[in-house]
Amino acid sequence: MITIILFIISYLLGAIPAGLWIGKLFFHKNLHEFGSGNTGTTNTFRTLGVKAGIVVFLFDLLKGTLAVLLPTFFHLHSLPVLIFGLLAVLGHTFSIFDHFHGGKAVATSAGVLLGYRPLFLLLLLFIFILVLYLFSMISLSSIVAAVVAFIGAAVFPAFHFTMTHYDPIFTIIVMILAGIILFRHHSNIKRIKNRNESVVPWGLNLTHQHKI
Repeated sequence: MITIILFIISYLLGAIPAGLWIGKLFFHKNLHEFGSGNTGTTNTFRTLGVKAGIVVFLFDLLKGTLAVLLPTFFHLHSLPVLIFGLLAVLGHTFSIFDHFHGGKAVATSAGVLLGYRPLFLLLLLFIFILVLYLFSMISLSSIVAAVVAFIGAAVFPAFHFTMTHYDPIFTIIVMILAGIILFRHHSNIKRIKNRNESVVPWGLNLTHQHKI
């Protein structure tokens, strides 16, 4: 019974649409009606400002971490903790509180890794920042980091790079998380190809995207 309860809690925790609720309560704005229409961190920054963006980012990040830690808090050791993290990401992406809409899974997936493989996350953060500097696109940075995570989860253990042993559950779930991120960015990929993706005012913008 405790397992089922924690499954539900993990999903509901992930499903809390912080950006959407903060926008409505404090700014009287519905994020679905602005920018990309997404309720995640990036659109919150662009629509509601830096302070709100930071709050939403931290909330979305830590709810993934908390979901991974929940089984330990309740001394549940019969299932891999990453399953609970995956449920939080699914809740974030397909929120029952937002008609099964949600964010693009980047921050919450990062939170899952923070709670389980922080060194692996640190590498992905480096990749994210590097790509962001070169191309000025949060979307492309997220996509590249997801691809590196997908490949790295399967390859890195063979070289004892960030991981000392092969963990099939970790590999499978990281691949699922990466797949969700890539799927949720399909519209961004089209805009990047057409060179009209949104950029941030930092970095080199090497692909010369035109939408600012």
